[in-house]
Amino acid sequence: MTRAFTLIETRAGRRRRLRRGAAVAEVRAEMVANVWKVVVNEGDQVEDGDTLVILESMKMEIPVLAEDSGTITSLKVAEGDVIQEGHLIAVIE
Repeated sequence: MTRAFTLIETRAGRRRRLRRGAAVAEVRAEMVANVWKVVVNEGDQVEDGDTLVILESMKMEIPVLAEDSGTITSLKVAEGDVIQEGHLIAVIE
């Protein structure tokens, strides 16, 4: 079985890929940070602008927001994780 994906760059370096007519948004880290708090769980419905996780870097709290509405199909971080720039945080379908 062959799967075809189209990658589209969106604002703030996030990627969206189209798979069989369904939009898939990949939420990635924009900086090195600690995962301070995970606000959502896999299977949760989110709206554009909802907070997914809160990162901590240089004593600042940085919310990571959903840029699309949909369902969290994959959550790749846990509280206390140290993530690097470009690290996959979540996938929204």
